[in-house]
Amino acid sequence: MTSTGEAVQFWILAVVATGGALATVLMRKAVHSALSLAGTMIVLAVFYLANGAYFLGIVQIVVYTGAIMMLFLFVVMLVGVTAADSLRETIRGQRWLAALCGLGFGVLLVAGIANASLHHFDGLGQANAGGNVEGLAALVFTKYVFAFEITGALLITAAVGAMVLTHRERIRRAATQKELSRQRVREGGHLAPLPAPGTYARHNANDIPALLPDGTPSELSVSPTLRARGQVRDVSGEALADLAALERRSREWLERDGDEDRKGAVK
Repeated sequence: MTSTGEAVQFWILAVVATGGALATVLMRKAVHSALSLAGTMIVLAVFYLANGAYFLGIVQIVVYTGAIMMLFLFVVMLVGVTAADSLRETIRGQRWLAALCGLGFGVLLVAGIANASLHHFDGLGQANAGGNVEGLAALVFTKYVFAFEITGALLITAAVGAMVLTHRERIRRAATQKELSRQRVREGGHLAPLPAPGTYARHNANDIPALLPDGTPSELSVSPTLRARGQVRDVSGEALADLAALERRSREWLERDGDEDRKGAVK
């Protein structure tokens, strides 16, 4: 029998987990979808802990929420996916195919649960009699050892396939530093190192151009990729305002001091 506390806990966490799952699919920003998925995973971990599956609960938090979700967030930050990106489908019909696969998986899941023969329950006390970790290990490496090994082989195959698909053979050898410097001299380009982003600006960020001594932004300090995406912030107006305020304060200080030589130097 389920107690009142367990029923309340289930219905509250079930709503949170379902809402997080729907938000993962419906959110337009990838970061918000990843955070919603992380919330759903944490709720699932609480479900595991509440049902006595302590090992699965800790693994759910440490491995999935703590490692895999952080990997997702790092990838999103590196790729820079925003709501301004194009939402056009590169493969026609992929949404209908994804919906069909999801419907098939749902039917398979419902059929598997409906055909399950659960005539009696052993209970948490008997299942965890020798320890939760020990009982789980006994099932994984005895009764379900073939399914466990097949799943591991599929994961390894997927990882190797991803590396093979993303690997590109180098056609020519990599140019050395000396060759690159000679090429810059022959082309007559910018010989000195490029200015760092955000130099002499209010912020030190990769999407803020450096400011030249006259307050104008330097086009060489920001990556062309960010400029093509339209993700460059212009702070030249703020910098000019700061320079004007600094000059005004300097003139006021010199006027109070009354030193004509210093006035001429500042002018």
